[in-house]
Amino acid sequence: MTDDISQPEQTLADTQFFPWWLLLLWGILTLLVGFMFLINPGQTMEFFIIFLGAYWLVGGLFTIGSLFVDRSNMGWKIFLSVINILAGILILMYPLFSTIFVFTFMIIFIGFWACFIGAAHIYQAYTAKDAGNGVLGIIIIIFGLLLLINPFIAAALLPFVFGGFAIVSGLASIYVAFVAKGAQAAP
Repeated sequence: MTDDISQPEQTLADTQFFPWWLLLLWGILTLLVGFMFLINPGQTMEFFIIFLGAYWLVGGLFTIGSLFVDRSNMGWKIFLSVINILAGILILMYPLFSTIFVFTFMIIFIGFWACFIGAAHIYQAYTAKDAGNGVLGIIIIIFGLLLLINPFIAAALLPFVFGGFAIVSGLASIYVAFVAKGAQAAP
């Protein structure tokens, strides 16, 4: 069975899922968050972590509440609820320390993950006799080791990376909003 939908019809169907103004609003908000990360990275990261702590706390409470409706996987739900509630409370009690800890932990995790992925690429390069994959694996391992050697510096640079990605994403979303507006206006 094949789909006989042409590209313009598919684009029109995709743009009708979200109104163009919602995409525009999303793009503007993402752009503002990106500028906030670049202009005031410390406070923005702390706000982000406080929001994450509140999200985890409320999520844990809702998961506990869901046990009154659905008792399936009760052990996992209780375990995850306790972890979420404890993490949320700790983050809300110590937001500055949590900001440093969470992002440094994230950098360390990404560093180990990069080393693992790089080793997998090198193994694949060895078994498939693929030099390009080997070079990619070496580059990824170097990246991971750099993160592991200086996790605090990498964590300090993380808001600027987030800010850059948010600005690019916001601009792309604004562009897509105007393309969607044009597609919705077309007959």
